[in-house]
Amino acid sequence: MDFWQRYRAIDTRDARFDGQFYTAVKSTGIYCRPSCPARTPKPENVEFFETSAAAHESGYRACKRCLPEAVPGTPAWNVRSDVAARAMRLINDGLVNDGGVPALAGRLGYSTRQLGRILSQELGAGPLALARAARAQTARQLLVSTGMSLADVAFAAGFNSVRQFNETISAVFDKTPGQLRATASARWDPVHGPAGTLTLRLPYREPFDPGIFSFLAVRAIPGVEIADATSYERALVLPHGVAHFRVSATGRGYLELLILSVDLKDLHRLITRVRRLFDLDSDPQAIDTALAADPRLAAPVADVPGLRLPGALDPQEMLVRAMVGQQITVAAARTALAGLSACGAPFEASAPEPATAMPLPHAEQRITRLFPAPSSLAEHLPELLRGPARRTAALQSAAAAMASGELDFGFGDTPETLGAALLPQPGIGPWTVGYLSMRVLGAPDVFLAGDAAVRNGIRALGGDAGDPAFTAVSPWRSYATMHLWRLAALPRAATTSANPERKAPHHG
Repeated sequence: MDFWQRYRAIDTRDARFDGQFYTAVKSTGIYCRPSCPARTPKPENVEFFETSAAAHESGYRACKRCLPEAVPGTPAWNVRSDVAARAMRLINDGLVNDGGVPALAGRLGYSTRQLGRILSQELGAGPLALARAARAQTARQLLVSTGMSLADVAFAAGFNSVRQFNETISAVFDKTPGQLRATASARWDPVHGPAGTLTLRLPYREPFDPGIFSFLAVRAIPGVEIADATSYERALVLPHGVAHFRVSATGRGYLELLILSVDLKDLHRLITRVRRLFDLDSDPQAIDTALAADPRLAAPVADVPGLRLPGALDPQEMLVRAMVGQQITVAAARTALAGLSACGAPFEASAPEPATAMPLPHAEQRITRLFPAPSSLAEHLPELLRGPARRTAALQSAAAAMASGELDFGFGDTPETLGAALLPQPGIGPWTVGYLSMRVLGAPDVFLAGDAAVRNGIRALGGDAGDPAFTAVSPWRSYATMHLWRLAALPRAATTSANPERKAPHHG
């Protein structure tokens, strides 16, 4: 977007662009979200920034009226695959908090000086400033949503000391942490959960199709995940321990994240990964507008506005799930994965305090195991996985390579680097790379043309007429793929599919 496109967005207070850029007002020294209700400043008094960190670095402070940090993030870090976007994904996943700028630079293949120069040119701030802005955003969310002590908030947000936390919050928001909490409490009702837990609201841009919960539910592994049409629960291994959480569609404009247990050093990373899993930073109106321009997709988009692209909580786990599910049905893959999960480490949930705890849904179900680590899979796969020996051997090879560190990939990759890492492995082809690009990287423009369910979805639309690759809706073909998968899964009465007995293959 150029200057005048952005200026028109702030003049109309278009909330779709909240979090996608920031408006700084020279005459007041503050920066705002595009939908800020304050009077539109004169063009000569305005400058725009890609990130809030860039606004901080230029000497601006956050608007106390619109709270520009309290918005969904930008989808640009998934749309773009350049160094800046890869760095932002890794910063949001906590890499700088854990290993500092050298770890980030090393993961991206640059020197710290080169990386600082690239990020300053592209985003207006260096890696430390970008990490500081991410910490400030997490801290603000914890201050306004929880009753955590200020010291716990500081360390959960990734700060190294309470003093650093106090200085950053005061610099960014022009308020002390206590003042920020008191101001927010006067605006919003607090969110309460069972004693001993944290409950956070994760905002998104409307519309939001809750069908992503059903997508996860039909693929949920018994004992590892619990899911239905409005909620998803599991335990997840993170760098500092195991997190146990539940996500629910309980309100409009946000999902509710109930955290039953987590090491505070992993809290920011958990929030980021849940946001990625549910695609909460996407711009659904822009995506739906582009998809509906294709006549074949106009009706499905109108029926299901705000369809989301499911992400991944753990890249290595997603590779295993994708490889198990190749060429078999969703139900068969779920059965196979349930068998594999027997070698996962046992999990014992820490129950909330019984005297004050609210009853949790799924009380009759329990999370009993963690998804197996690659080392455990490499050891036990032959005895737990039935089916073609070639598939078992390929999975065992991939698990061993992940366990040894030989196969290394993650959120900071691009589709190209992901392919370079995965394709040399036996049993991994272009479909798997494309699928992981969608799920792990959030790549928005993947179209799996050879996928059986995609072909069935096209038939449900009335045949193969037109461009079978849907290039006209680029760069949102991953979302076109999701619509086609949804159509393929519908009963025959709801589609025009010529072969109702043909089942869609598993997709992660």
